[in-house]
Amino acid sequence: MILVVGASGKLGGAVARRLLGQGEAVRAMSRSLARVESLRRLGAEVITGDLTDRRSLERACDGADRVLAAAHAFVGTGDNDMRHVDDLGNRQLIDVARAARVRHFVFTSACFGPDDPVDFFRTKYTVEQYLRASGVPFTILRAAAFMEDHAERIGRPAVERGWTVILGRGRTPTNYVAVEDVAAVATMVLMRPPVGDIVWIGGPEELTPLDVVATYERVSGRHTRVRHVPRGVLRAMRTLLAPVLPIAARIIDSALYADAVAQPIDTSVTRERFPIRPTRLEEFVRARWEAGVYGKGT
Repeated sequence: MILVVGASGKLGGAVARRLLGQGEAVRAMSRSLARVESLRRLGAEVITGDLTDRRSLERACDGADRVLAAAHAFVGTGDNDMRHVDDLGNRQLIDVARAARVRHFVFTSACFGPDDPVDFFRTKYTVEQYLRASGVPFTILRAAAFMEDHAERIGRPAVERGWTVILGRGRTPTNYVAVEDVAAVATMVLMRPPVGDIVWIGGPEELTPLDVVATYERVSGRHTRVRHVPRGVLRAMRTLLAPVLPIAARIIDSALYADAVAQPIDTSVTRERFPIRPTRLEEFVRARWEAGVYGKGT
């Protein structure tokens, strides 16, 4: 039995569907059963659970031999904020998995480290270290920026409204990866013994935000007006918002870092071990354009 924590999310849901398609027994955990109803119809056992509720985690891990931890609270508030979910919650899940003698714990992390200026990514790194010291057999997945989130945030308004906003200069390259590519690797990882190490998952290219806009323009044939928010304005906004809106401050921190520091990923070793053909951004956008996602297909 494979427990997918965060099964209602983009990555968790994609992995669960792949596993079910291969005939694997899947237990899909979410705080809302309604959000995993489609997985139940595909044959998953669905269960309510919360990373902040130890008893629910004990029920979820009972009988599971593998666990995928794919939940997060980047924009969560209150008891569902980063501290309760990504930090204390993931630690609690690791503790419960150890007690349940889980054979393979797969943790979805990010491509950053202990000195990252964004608190969310520092927390991910801290949980990685906790997992390493736990004694639970593990694999850590470090994925690049999801196209479905980061590229779409820039490109979708460009197609649908004819204008978009870029935070900063927009000239620093970032690696973008499709969720389905991450799910493909994560599924293969779950089907193999734990490696006790990091598996990096990225796309085949590094693109700047301006490159992203150009890609959406090329696919749609629509011209886009780009509005930039200068770095100085972002820093001032961050200072004003941090005391009252920490999530907004976190988003600005992330944008400032991405605008200043290139984020390439060498995935050659991963592709040798897990043979997939990574999706280029233009392929991703064209498929969505032709499917009518942006309101007008071809």
